[in-house]
Amino acid sequence: MSKNKFLLPFILVCSLFFLWAFLHNLNPTLIPHLKKACQLSDTQSSFIDFAVYIGYFTVAIPAGLFIHRFSYKKGILLGLGLYALGALLFIPAAATREYTFFLVALFISASGATFLETVANPYVTVLGDPNTSEQRLNFAQSFNGLGAAVAPALGGRFILSGIEHSKEELAKMSPADLHTYLNSEASTIKIPYLIMALVVIMVAMLFVFTKLPEVSEGGHSSKFSLNVFKYSHLKWAVIAEFFYVGAQVGVGSFIVRYSKYVSGLDEKKAEFFWAMAMVGFMAGRFAGTFFMRYIKPAKLLSLYAFINIILLSIALAANGMVAIYAVLAVPFFMSIMFPTIFALGIKDLGEDAKIGSSFLVMSIIGGGLIPIVMGFISDKTGSMQTAYIMPLICFAVILFFGLKGYKIKNTPTYNEVEQSPVVI
Repeated sequence: MSKNKFLLPFILVCSLFFLWAFLHNLNPTLIPHLKKACQLSDTQSSFIDFAVYIGYFTVAIPAGLFIHRFSYKKGILLGLGLYALGALLFIPAAATREYTFFLVALFISASGATFLETVANPYVTVLGDPNTSEQRLNFAQSFNGLGAAVAPALGGRFILSGIEHSKEELAKMSPADLHTYLNSEASTIKIPYLIMALVVIMVAMLFVFTKLPEVSEGGHSSKFSLNVFKYSHLKWAVIAEFFYVGAQVGVGSFIVRYSKYVSGLDEKKAEFFWAMAMVGFMAGRFAGTFFMRYIKPAKLLSLYAFINIILLSIALAANGMVAIYAVLAVPFFMSIMFPTIFALGIKDLGEDAKIGSSFLVMSIIGGGLIPIVMGFISDKTGSMQTAYIMPLICFAVILFFGLKGYKIKNTPTYNEVEQSPVVI
């Protein structure tokens, strides 16, 4: 096939990396916003993350089976359809202000994103010269970082109203005024999510009318088995990935609440600062790729984990903008962690790499559970700052993996298979 034949399909597949990153990184906007609009506790608001990541946990294997049974293209179209449906459901959810409705809508969109992520990582590697497959995947993953940076910027601009009332002020409102205020807050979601749905539908239509190269994969799939955990480095990688995603999501999800607690920063400014931090996350991926030319991945992972432990120690002890800046520096050093842990975890697994990879993908459920623990700590202690002890603990687990857990103690008898990095 000519290179030009791959160009349009490759561009379209790159858009999928942006879309699922955009979905994930709207959560730091949704959590404080729905906390206001639906009058939630910190623990209740943390279920926004849970709704997204439980979607990944439950749908990842069915998505893989669907794509294996049908095709990459049908998997993409189904994923985009679910993504758009979930976004459209935000409109009636906002009209009713039913929190459960919002969670269902998020779960549906996340299920669609799971299909997209299951397709895009392997598919982009076959859209061109096999000798440059890794370069294509790394380039496509840059759109993931772009989505992570754009989502909080747009969310802060078009969803957050900037109107914040204390509990005392809300208590003084008449029932009619309170109802009007809460409905007004919920309604700011409608137009942004309608536009999101329309964009996704337009992307789906482009896929419908674009002929995608057919891919024929030889070989056979490994059976789903827990026997892969005989490899200690895979076992520790699954544990490390669980805590990494938990830390990534937890740090971002409560940044608005944290900034308000330690410095009194208003929600729009906090969201803007977080958008800048996610630009750092994107830059960190490029910088990390360069540093790995000179530093072994496990050593760089350990160094970054240690730096984040120091930064979060400052975030726990300091106040004002010093504490906020410490948290905002964390994403740069998080940037390499998911793909590095992933690659170290499936190293030398041979045919077991496939099933090992599936467990690593499922481990991202940590992004749904760690924030719940953070919300619980905040509610019980009255301090969102104290809740940031959880990401610190998560990075301590990652530090252990980078120092010791990654080491291979079991060597398979078959040849090492080709491995591609996966980024969330």
